Amino acid sequence: MGMINERDRELIKKEFAGLTGQVKLINFTQELECQYCRETNMLIKEIGELSPAITTEVYNFITDKEPTEKYKIEQIPATVIMGEKDYGIRFYGIPSGYEFVTMLESIKMIAAGESGLSQKSKDFLRDLKEPVNLKVFVTPT
Repeated sequence: MGMINERDRELIKKEFAGLTGQVKLINFTQELECQYCRETNMLIKEIGELSPAITTEVYNFITDKEPTEKYKIEQIPATVIMGEKDYGIRFYGIPSGYEFVTMLESIKMIAAGESGLSQKSKDFLRDLKEPVNLKVFVTPT
């Protein structure tokens, strides 16, 4: 049995039917000493099966040093969501509950090549002089 039930699979397929760009989901995992790595890997693979616009890759956090360093992965499970370019979007932990919806919306935005930000916000961000490392922490309650 999969992580995504059949009803939700069909709804997500419909949402993804309009994807206009390619999206790559890159999962970093390991077999031992990682809570939710196996489940996250299964989930990412299932999402990748829902649209021909989505491809998936899987790397071992310990043994695949080059991609781990390239994508600056700090912990696992981790998922990189990228299009033609890497926007720096990383999901750490299993994207379940509300985070699952956030991941799906991230996939749609990356495929469209549009952030959804207002022009005012884009102008503000363009004018930043120093790099910003923004992290959002979520915990189920």
